[in-house]
Amino acid sequence: MSKPFHVPQVSTGQAYAMLGGAALMMTLAMGIRQNLGLFQAPASRELGIAISDFALAISVQQVAWGVSQPIAGVFADKYGTRWVALIGSVLFILGIWLTATAQSLFPIILGAGVLIGVSLACTTSGITANIAARVVEPGRRTLAFGLVSAAGSVGTMVTAPIAAYLLNTDGWRAAVWAFVILALAMLPAAWIGSRADKLPNSLSTDRNLTLGGALDEARRHSGYVVLSLAFFVCGLQLVFITTHLPTYLAQCGMDASYSAVALMLIGGFNILSSWLFGWLGDKYPKRLLLGAIYLLRSLTVALFFLFPPTPLSVVLFGAAMGTLWLGVIPLVNGLVVQIFGLRFLSTLTGIAFLSHQAGSFLGAWGGGYLYDLMGSYDLAWKIGVLIGLIAGTAQLLMNDRPTARVLAAQASPA
Repeated sequence: MSKPFHVPQVSTGQAYAMLGGAALMMTLAMGIRQNLGLFQAPASRELGIAISDFALAISVQQVAWGVSQPIAGVFADKYGTRWVALIGSVLFILGIWLTATAQSLFPIILGAGVLIGVSLACTTSGITANIAARVVEPGRRTLAFGLVSAAGSVGTMVTAPIAAYLLNTDGWRAAVWAFVILALAMLPAAWIGSRADKLPNSLSTDRNLTLGGALDEARRHSGYVVLSLAFFVCGLQLVFITTHLPTYLAQCGMDASYSAVALMLIGGFNILSSWLFGWLGDKYPKRLLLGAIYLLRSLTVALFFLFPPTPLSVVLFGAAMGTLWLGVIPLVNGLVVQIFGLRFLSTLTGIAFLSHQAGSFLGAWGGGYLYDLMGSYDLAWKIGVLIGLIAGTAQLLMNDRPTARVLAAQASPA
């Protein structure tokens, strides 16, 4: 009989229920959030605002998400994920509602920006990784991170065609209202997934570990510093694409449906990417896999923007970027667990994610600013490619050795 994938404290059915709840919550949050760029052009026209104004709201979202993620992580590590996830789900619903009813720029910034940003810190990978890490046995955790992360990709793949259809037939507001209805399902998903709070999340050597001690460990570990800085580039590249690809393709004379196709393909191939790199991360050095993703992603962006887009190149770009997209999440989570253990997983991944979101802000707002300034995205994508190559190389060379505390626990697990 094969060894169960979950810890012995729960049954297989309970494990699937908790992982499924976490996955559904992330599916809806990430799926809806990644399609907001589809509304940039039509919402800007109707509300009489600039492209960079809408991009500013998405940039505010990235900052709110990044600043909130370490705080949400601290609460999840100390008190459990339940109320963090439930409050985040309510904020997400309110944020989408404000966006759907907006008559000016301010509700867009407050709803799509601040509220959705804070809610994402409470409902996505920083919290779902905490759930998965408790439920799944140690040797398969990176794969579990990948499978839960893939849920965000399913959401993108499912919500993109819904948004595109309603956008073309009934307008952007109808599409956002559909997202409000879908987001209601996050509440029961959060409740079920957070049942994992009853499971342990510490090593034998964690008895005297405090939040301050964990932060000091992270500060002094050069590999964690490199991991966090490289994550900045990840955020810059990905949010630049999700926010500005629709506008870029429209500028090149392509129908808006191709933007939805690209985002749908990114979501579909993300499922493969998250599973693949989660599986590989349990077998091969995670730093090498992570560095390879950054390098290949940068080369893919360069090849796409060097030539005028065509239907075929959009399809190939969506498939390639999807394969190199959310695969970073299980690898980053896996590296943090490998180096520091589980006790402050959400906190430490949250701090690294703050760097990611600083890059996301620059990718969303900076891309819009350069577009308004220069009339094209040429300089923006070239900057993204250059720093991506630098980050990928640094990631390949990072120190991924576990701390003395984790090594001691591995040598004497009792």
